[in-house]
Amino acid sequence: MAIDAVILRELQLIVPNLHRRYSGVTATNRMVAPKLAKLFRAAWFGSDAPEDVARLSIPDLLKLWRRRAPLIWHARRNNEMIVGALLKALGWPLKLVFTSAAQRHHSWITRWLISRMDAVIATSDVSASYLKREATVIPHGVDTDRYAPSVDRAAAFAEAGLPGRAAIGCFGRVRAQKGTDVFVDAMCRVLPRYPDFCALIVGAITADQAAFANDLKTRIETAGLRSRVIITGELPIEELPRWYRRLTIYAFTSRNEGFGLTLLEAMSSGAALVASRAGAAELVVEDGVTGVLTAPGSVDALVTALEPLLDDPDSAASMGAQARARVIAQFSLDAEATRIGDVYRALV
Repeated sequence: MAIDAVILRELQLIVPNLHRRYSGVTATNRMVAPKLAKLFRAAWFGSDAPEDVARLSIPDLLKLWRRRAPLIWHARRNNEMIVGALLKALGWPLKLVFTSAAQRHHSWITRWLISRMDAVIATSDVSASYLKREATVIPHGVDTDRYAPSVDRAAAFAEAGLPGRAAIGCFGRVRAQKGTDVFVDAMCRVLPRYPDFCALIVGAITADQAAFANDLKTRIETAGLRSRVIITGELPIEELPRWYRRLTIYAFTSRNEGFGLTLLEAMSSGAALVASRAGAAELVVEDGVTGVLTAPGSVDALVTALEPLLDDPDSAASMGAQARARVIAQFSLDAEATRIGDVYRALV
């Protein structure tokens, strides 16, 4: 949606996305931006703009120089902080906000850029603990209408033509950081004993991870599970909710993570969750109630957590229902947008 003169004149918020490759940061940004656009006059600057948010072009941005009314520039990456700080120094009336999801010590340049921000948001208490300044903790949210359970999960599964009667899923880029190898090794152990289940690996395989992915395929072949462990590759984001609805169990296997949005997407879709203690898992998951927490990188721990759910699909369904209820109550997009809006209002 192109920006018009009225929106440009009354603009309150610029949402930059200065990254060529689609990523988890882009996904979280795209989801909350339309909600923020209902609270503020907003425009998206960069690639992968959501359809229902106005797009700010470079000529439009230039027109905002020396405008008197303040504008929020909400960065989520270093390059976006750099551009925001530079524009502000050159006369653009920007109030700079940065969201940090990283659970690690920042480089000196990131620390310096963060010090230039007017406000900082952290997605968890752990992320906030690595910042050298005050931050407002606002967890990511998820669109609970878009990521919703199927009325008939068995029918949704059958529609895909997958083997068996139920699925265990692991979504995200195929790489060691995401623990895709942990998932594959666990599937090689449990699937022979649970013939009703198949496994789905949904996510991009980048060129630098081709050898890693080929090794996983070899392990699957050696275990005789080629037809029951399906690697889809990257799928259009519009198709992901349909694939979540086909899952009985979701395995979040990351070794380290900033937040881990797939946690919320799977829970909102009503899948039972087994999650490594990475990213926001300990914030989001009530261990033993809305999911089961495991040690990162441990195949044994993942298998041990999966087996009771594989043995008792009714228990898995109950856990999935409680997981969705928790997301609706505490991790909706509306709640995230409202709290971000409070940060904006304090600045302008």
